[in-house]
Amino acid sequence: MTEHVLTAGTSGERADQFLSRSVEGLTRSAAQRLLEQGLVTSGGLPLKKKDRLTPGQVLVVALPDPEPLDARPEPIPLDIVYEDEDVVVVNKPVGMVVHPAAGHSSGTLVNALLYHCGKSLSGINGVLRPGIVHRIDRDTSGLLIVAKNDAAHVALARQLEDHSLSRTYEAIVVGGLREDSGTVDAPIARHPRERKRMAVVSGGKRAVTHWRVVERFSGHTWVECALETGRTHQIRVHMAHIGRPLLGDTVYGSKKPVPGLAGQCLHAARLRFVHPSTGVAMEVEAPLPSWFTDTVQRLRRL
Repeated sequence: MTEHVLTAGTSGERADQFLSRSVEGLTRSAAQRLLEQGLVTSGGLPLKKKDRLTPGQVLVVALPDPEPLDARPEPIPLDIVYEDEDVVVVNKPVGMVVHPAAGHSSGTLVNALLYHCGKSLSGINGVLRPGIVHRIDRDTSGLLIVAKNDAAHVALARQLEDHSLSRTYEAIVVGGLREDSGTVDAPIARHPRERKRMAVVSGGKRAVTHWRVVERFSGHTWVECALETGRTHQIRVHMAHIGRPLLGDTVYGSKKPVPGLAGQCLHAARLRFVHPSTGVAMEVEAPLPSWFTDTVQRLRRL
């Protein structure tokens, strides 16, 4: 068990609402289960999910240890763009989850990497995320760099922090953009009410996305997005924030699926980093997938 001590700041807020808002990664239903199990107390007494909190009230939350998932090697084909004894760069297809989680215990990139690399993966992120330095969404395709030892993992993680590891994406957004380029500098945090979504939130973590127009269509725009920071769903949230959601993004844009797209029209196309052992600046690129180029051709005909 891991204990969290929280202090309520809003009068009259329900206990389950407060917990889901305050504990990162905790959904409203998960908060309710904790309350039902008596794992949330105040003054030594268990709280109920409908209990209303008072300002300054102290809550002790006992989070149970996560149940370990058994990540097994699976002979899943991988599109390897670059590999040596320290790193492997993979071009992930749309639909592949990066690491095992509830509802996705197999068929993930980690399962494939365990088969391909054997024991040659960094252990810093534990047994469920071996070698995983950064992630991309299930319905986003493109490049991921994976560390094959702990020293490489530490070096790459530092590059993520100081922004010397750069990631450039290709995307198609709904609507036109007046300027040829721009920057979205807006903080991102968990959505205050919908816990599975992120949002631009005052007080969230700083997030910066630089964008540049590649091609304009009737009603859509092809843009290149460079990440200065790497928040969850950053490009999707930022482009929706300026009124230009990604084509096919049913979470931050239209709920209606787009024919020919399995999700948002977003591809991690280029990755630049300093090799963790040699110190050589490297750049790798993944060509646009057919579903992206097919979408471009359809838009050109409109």
